[in-house]
Amino acid sequence: MSTKRSRATPQFAALLRHPCCSIRVVKSRLLISSLLTAAAWAQTGAQAQMPVGVPAGLGAGVPVGLPANLPAGLPAVGLAQALRLAQQAAERLAPASAQVSASLGVLDKRLNPAPCTQAEAFLPRGVPPWGRTRVGLRCVRGPVAWTLYLPVQVQVQAPALSVRSALPAGSVLIESDLVASVVNWSNNPQPPLTDASIAAGRTLARAVTPGQPLHEADLQTRRWFAAGDRVKVMAGGSGFAVVAEGQALSDGRDGQRVRVQMLVRAQDGSSSPGPVVQGLAVGERRVELFR
Repeated sequence: MSTKRSRATPQFAALLRHPCCSIRVVKSRLLISSLLTAAAWAQTGAQAQMPVGVPAGLGAGVPVGLPANLPAGLPAVGLAQALRLAQQAAERLAPASAQVSASLGVLDKRLNPAPCTQAEAFLPRGVPPWGRTRVGLRCVRGPVAWTLYLPVQVQVQAPALSVRSALPAGSVLIESDLVASVVNWSNNPQPPLTDASIAAGRTLARAVTPGQPLHEADLQTRRWFAAGDRVKVMAGGSGFAVVAEGQALSDGRDGQRVRVQMLVRAQDGSSSPGPVVQGLAVGERRVELFR
């Protein structure tokens, strides 16, 4: 163990100066140990397994350590790149102040891939950005080409809205009900609400408890107008915009399709029914026609 530490120490110092890393990432002895282990492994010739375009040391800059009992065919640098990729995907969607970490989940005990000298990580389509998610790893240089989907747990701690006290379904939220605090985003693939102006005045679709991040799904869809209301109908294109008046034939709920009977004004100021059009309810008594 002492031999590995002495060989890894110079490389570890270089890692701390690498732009991918920061002192705040090194938070535990487990992480420091994994950084030293990955650095020593890279120093003994494992750089050849790094995917093209991945700078040396990137695998060691991930926010968590890799388990010691990995299947022999899985290159440690490829796994480190996979974790870093998962973390970066969450960081792009989370606020700048978020604390994001990624860790490898429990691998299938039957996993026994063929040896691989170079693997590349990728994000499968449609996977959640945080919580229990997956990262793809494909072998691009080895006797057998293989592709695996690794279980990954991504944790996000960031500010979001919650309620001060438990509220039942049907409650209308007011600003004093809301509080912003750092919460765990990882239990829901959708980002929680962070703007009080979006939640205030809305009706709860389900009961909520203190500390529970508020999501759009917790709120009833905002109703901008009722059937029979006069609405402004908007249409536009490159360099022009047209606004006319119509009468809603159904309730207008935010972002949902609605039918509107256009009103044709005569010279004497009276109006008569015109054609029926369809659009989206986008605001207070406002409809936007389909483009």
